[in-house]
Amino acid sequence: MKIFSLAAIAAVVAFAFPLAHAADNAAFDTITVTANYISHEDTEAAYPSEIHAADQIKASGVSSLYDYLDKQTSLVVMPSYGNPFSQLIDMRGYGIGDGYQNIVVNLDGRRLNNIDMSPQLLSAIALESIDRIEIAKGSGSVVHGDGAMAGVINIYTRPASGVGATASLGNYGVNQVSGRGGFNSGPLDLSLYADQYQQGGFSDPDVSGKRDEADKSTLSAKMALRPSERLAFDLGVDSSRIDTRYPGPLSLAEYRVKPAQNSGNTYTHQEFATDSWNFGGALDLLEGLKLRWDHGDEEKRSAYVTTGWTSDYLHRSDRLTLNYSHDALSLVAGGSLFAGERIGATNRTHKDNSALFLQGEYRWGDTLLALGARTELVEYLYAPNGGARLNGEHELSAWEAGLNRRLSDRMTVFSNYSKAFQAPDIDRFFDWTGAFNGFILPARSETVNLGVNFVGPHDRLKLTLFHTGLKNEIYYDSLSFTNTNIDRSHKYGLEVQDEHRFGETLSGHLNYTYTQAIIDQEDQGGGTYDGKVLPGVSRHGLSLSLNWELNPRSRVNLSHTFRSEAYATTDFANSFTQRQEAYHSTDLSYSHRLRDQVELVATVKNLFEESNGIWVQDDAIYPVNFTRNWGLGVKVGL
Repeated sequence: MKIFSLAAIAAVVAFAFPLAHAADNAAFDTITVTANYISHEDTEAAYPSEIHAADQIKASGVSSLYDYLDKQTSLVVMPSYGNPFSQLIDMRGYGIGDGYQNIVVNLDGRRLNNIDMSPQLLSAIALESIDRIEIAKGSGSVVHGDGAMAGVINIYTRPASGVGATASLGNYGVNQVSGRGGFNSGPLDLSLYADQYQQGGFSDPDVSGKRDEADKSTLSAKMALRPSERLAFDLGVDSSRIDTRYPGPLSLAEYRVKPAQNSGNTYTHQEFATDSWNFGGALDLLEGLKLRWDHGDEEKRSAYVTTGWTSDYLHRSDRLTLNYSHDALSLVAGGSLFAGERIGATNRTHKDNSALFLQGEYRWGDTLLALGARTELVEYLYAPNGGARLNGEHELSAWEAGLNRRLSDRMTVFSNYSKAFQAPDIDRFFDWTGAFNGFILPARSETVNLGVNFVGPHDRLKLTLFHTGLKNEIYYDSLSFTNTNIDRSHKYGLEVQDEHRFGETLSGHLNYTYTQAIIDQEDQGGGTYDGKVLPGVSRHGLSLSLNWELNPRSRVNLSHTFRSEAYATTDFANSFTQRQEAYHSTDLSYSHRLRDQVELVATVKNLFEESNGIWVQDDAIYPVNFTRNWGLGVKVGL
């Protein structure tokens, strides 16, 4: 079936070539990146980037942000041990188990990373509200700090325009309704996005008769006010509620027979609630000199109904930046504060970050030079309801240097060096019983990127080679049941991104990654981990998509995602009998505009009904994306 699905993609490509127009296409749109708080074209950046705009997201036919990141980008995205609303993200070979902790994710500048081992919650973001997604790889440590070892994902939203609604339904009891409303008048923009999603369940009922059903609702309201040409304010309020049940692991025999079966247990029942607000203001002090302040507050609750375990979170952040730009010189200086607290039934735990940074770029003819540095203080406090308090701190630093050189109108080359760090999250100080594990060391990385950009009449191509050396990479050792550090490790790889225009009506996107992640030395395993491959890392990753405009009103999108096999997520000695199998998923969507205000959409996910899963260890497999799902929807806009 896997060979057949790949052959189907190849057949479509072969069929499409004769239909392509031979004439040159119009020039590609200019893509702007702002990952380091300095704006310029992506081909002139001194670091590798991957950009996805709103029109690409719409053309893909996906229904959620997680789906888009999984099917259309170079990222590895998988449900967190069965939970589809809190998914694991990996980039550049840090492993599907812990990779998300090495990536900083921001929403309109607000940091979404948690202070414990909970992944960033991206299911609370309305897909229709997204303007663009910027992925900076192996860079971003100076302006984003703690956790930006693999890179940074910046998600930017846009003001709503007019009034619109979308409704869809599918098999397995899936239905979704979303709406938007926007008011734009002179200096004032008001936006409202709302989304409601339900599913009846993809797996068999558990022993209590419940299926893996879910209910999610999100609401987002934003205001932007520009009272003068020099002054601007923005205010945002977001709220989300998620109620979900998700299955536990299966043995290999159970998985082979039927991934949807229940292995005789009760599904995990979890409820999420998150409310946040953010405020920002920008002032043009002088020509080329801008001051900006951003503040954000977030309250979250995660409740495991089946066990009674509940955690409340309070996050507060402030960031002040001063941007200066004149002729060939651009500078940004800033400071940030983050205070995170988790409140449990028996304790309160804090992780606080404070930082200063300076980033600069200088253009000398066709050459761009970039340099930046950051210093950050990370403080911890563990306060049990009874007993002694524990505290600790780390003083950490990061710096980057980069170069971009234009060789011709169509080609640039770039090189980047980044020294980054990851301070441990608060869960890393405790073992599986909840006993104090000890303060472990921060992870440190040094990454070198070397790449080339080429923009021609038919292609927008980016090639990047990278190497990362690490000290004290953080992981959970399943043999000793403790959190600890890998003494030394390294990663290297190749990344290929290409957007190709076969003609005026047909285009394709390709994202290929080759990644090797090696454990060089680790005392914890008594030498058994030395020289082994880091578990949960696929050597090859590929996402392909074709967008075909059949006529001015109809469009087809066909995509395929492939990731090669990997060692199970806890197999640091590479000794388990079972490995994580290769991942395959083929998706198809069709859209047709009846008139300017009405559009019909039909989708099929996992067209060839491939079975996929996350292998934690032998006979502990969490099935994911194992059903063929169809959906029908209508979009109305005024």
